Formats: sequence, structure tokens, C-alpha cells
Amino acid sequence: MAIRDQSFTVIVGPNACGKSTLLRALSRLLTPSSGSVLLDGRAISSYPAKEAARRIGLLPQTSIAPDGIRVADLVARGRFPHQRLIRQWTRQDEAAVNEAMAATSVTELSGRLVDELSGGQRQRVWVAMALAQQTPIVLLDEPTTFLDIAHQIDLLELLRDLNAQGRTIVAVLHDLNHAARYASHLIAMRDGAIVAEGTPHQVVTAELVEAVFSLPCRVIEDPVTGTPLVLPDGRPHRE
Repeated sequence: MAIRDQSFTVIVGPNACGKSTLLRALSRLLTPSSGSVLLDGRAISSYPAKEAARRIGLLPQTSIAPDGIRVADLVARGRFPHQRLIRQWTRQDEAAVNEAMAATSVTELSGRLVDELSGGQRQRVWVAMALAQQTPIVLLDEPTTFLDIAHQIDLLELLRDLNAQGRTIVAVLHDLNHAARYASHLIAMRDGAIVAEGTPHQVVTAELVEAVFSLPCRVIEDPVTGTPLVLPDGRPHRE
């Protein structure tokens, strides 16, 4: 498997199939039991931690904020990989934090305590922290969790814009129709293995959706985007 530079790759599959594990391996949080993860042709484990963090940003599936921390301070932690012993907080750091908060619509929450926010608001703050890191590669594990439909679309549109600007995006998503609409490259997993990868039109077929999710369905053309649109036939088969 290879993640192409400047692609928008989405990993899909049923619960507990290994999507998050794969993402953790790509971010070097988890050492593969076999094989290796290469970044620019070099084993990712060979990079110093801060150098790797300047190249790859990660939004994990679950994140816990320190007690009593405010939104702006949490987002500012995304700038940690860029700090040095002799380097103080700069205008560039300030601009990166402000830009990330504006992009995720949390600027008005900057002075609030993170633990006072709703689940959706907290999720947008965590996304802002990942974006403030300003890495060329961004990995996101279920980034639309807790978000209402409007904020889900806002976030996916933002990720597509970042991808158009040259960033490589890799995200785990549960919504197949969102994945098909926004991804340039799809990876489908089942039982810990990759069973298909390619463009949305290559991967999102009725046959593959049923094989991967045990879900009989029809796949039609999205009338807005022309991408595959999954219409479930009814109750999925459970094995």
C-alpha cells in the first residue's frame, strides 16, 4: 500500500477491521508486527520525534485535554514541534494558531475552557490543533465524530481545500457517501486486511460494499457530484 503525495485518501471498513490501527502505524504511534512504514523512502521509526511531528500531524480517535486548559492554549500546542530551546513564540506561530481556529470556526471559543464545550465544539478544537501544526501530511481518525451534518460538510470541504493547496490528507471515515464524494483515493479494509483500493468509482461498487460491510445495496451516481452514492436495500446481513 502506498499513500500518494498530495492525495486525499480515505480509509473505510466495518467496526474493528483495523482502520485506526493502520492509521496509528502510519503515524509511528504503533510499530507494525511485520513490514515497515516508509516516509520519503526512509523508515519512519528512524526520524527523531520532533522531525516526524513536523512532517505528520495526527488527530486520534479519542483525545483528552488537560484540566483547566483554554481553547487557544490547546490549539497552540500544535506548534510544539516547531519550538526550539532558543526559539521563542513568534508571529508565525500566532498566525498559524489564529488561521487554524478561523478555519474550524472556533475563534469565538478561544477563551473558553475546553471541558466546558460540547462534543462537537471540542472535536473542532482538536482539528484546529492538528491544523496549527502545519504539516504537509495530516492523518485524521474519524474527524467528523460528534459533528452535526453542517459541520461535517464544513470540515470535509476544509480538508479538500487543504488538499488542493498541496497537503496530503489521510482520514478514517464511517460514511461511505462522504468518503466517495471527497476522496481521491479509497482504501477498503475488512478483518485487518486491505481488500480494495483505488478511486471511489473503482472501490464503491454494490458488490464490494456487500462483501466488506455485509450490506446489500445499490450504487447510483450522486446527482450533485457524479461520485458513487450508496443506497442500502434494507437490513444488513450479520455474520
